[in-house]
Amino acid sequence: MRIAVLSDIHSNLVALDAVLAHAGSVDAVWHLGDVVGYGPDPDGVVARLASVGAVGVMGNHDAAALGGPEIDWFNPDARAAAVWTRDRIAPDTRTWLAALPETAVIDDVSLVHGSPRDPLREYITTPEIASANLRYQATSVGLHGHTHVPAVFTERDGAMIVEWPQDGDLLELDDTPTLLNPGSVGQPRDGDPSAAYMILDREAGHATWHRVAYDIATVQAAMRAVRLPARLADRLALGR
Repeated sequence: MRIAVLSDIHSNLVALDAVLAHAGSVDAVWHLGDVVGYGPDPDGVVARLASVGAVGVMGNHDAAALGGPEIDWFNPDARAAAVWTRDRIAPDTRTWLAALPETAVIDDVSLVHGSPRDPLREYITTPEIASANLRYQATSVGLHGHTHVPAVFTERDGAMIVEWPQDGDLLELDDTPTLLNPGSVGQPRDGDPSAAYMILDREAGHATWHRVAYDIATVQAAMRAVRLPARLADRLALGR
């Protein structure tokens, strides 16, 4: 079973379409939340995910778009984009987002946006945080997003091993407790502006990270046209 794992799409339909085209034929599409927020096309992104039968979990920006208190944690630019999204999403988009669970287990893999112990808020950024969260994970392999940075945290012989996967990197999976982050489709923050995603091959027992170039200028123009914060548009070209 070959699965495209996507996270932090953030209303960036151009990036999403580039990733889906690059992934080619897959058996499933899983997403790790923050489908909306920041970008200019929340309805388009949700419609595209629905059309490919994507399943996944809720992110903090998705919750904020539904009127949740998560918006109170945001910086001014993120808050402005969240208010813009909340005011404009279609009823079908709202219904689709509202149906997302905060956590899920699919095919013996755990899915969450932030972390197993705090699904909407906590960022897994250090070995200490990863180690603590593995105690809350119901499966050996867990997927998370939220940081916008591809990462692997593996606990082996009492030590936490941290890796920062690059384009094309492959990781063999076994029963070792592991947390995998595919990076961000719609707003990468690791210094590489290209869209990030991961292919999880359950039969082969490995995960592979990928980067895909997309038309950033078109997305920036769309963001400026609807007067989303300029900094959110500018940073797309920087991968920060």
